Amino acid sequence: MELWLVRHGETLWNREGRLLGWTDLPLTPEGEAQARALKGLLPPLPAYSSDLRRALLTAELAGFRPEATRALREIHFGALEGALWEGLDPVHKEAMLRFQGFSPPGGESLSAFQERVFLFLESLQAPALLFTHGGVIRAVLRALGEDGLVPLGSALVVDWPRRVLDRLGPGVDRGAGQE
Repeated sequence: MELWLVRHGETLWNREGRLLGWTDLPLTPEGEAQARALKGLLPPLPAYSSDLRRALLTAELAGFRPEATRALREIHFGALEGALWEGLDPVHKEAMLRFQGFSPPGGESLSAFQERVFLFLESLQAPALLFTHGGVIRAVLRALGEDGLVPLGSALVVDWPRRVLDRLGPGVDRGAGQE
């Protein structure tokens, strides 16, 4: 099933290199411009969004009125929320880079996060646009046998649960995905 995964535009914490999970920050002017740049590039499909305003506003500025859902939120970083990446304990950094075994103190384990996201994806009955976060998109990519971070304000389309089809956005090579 075709799913378009759209990462929200830039926030202040993204710019500063801070971990941003459930803190409900607005888009920066640059983030708003990234969202507006998506207008007319995405297909007219049913749209769903994380219930956090950075994702909702990205959807609205891209020309959509999404159904908000908590299931598309970023991972909850708990006590690490707002921490600078550069200042993180090496154990947490390594687990995040490997995207395995990560369980932030007072937050959501990676396995619980993935279960929440995948249960929502499995509930979808038709192609859709999903306005969400970097961690959600990375979880989907990992489930499809790929890995990597998607730039802010960009999108990719996947054939869930089979393969990545295409990538769209700033700093993204516009070639076809790998099979």
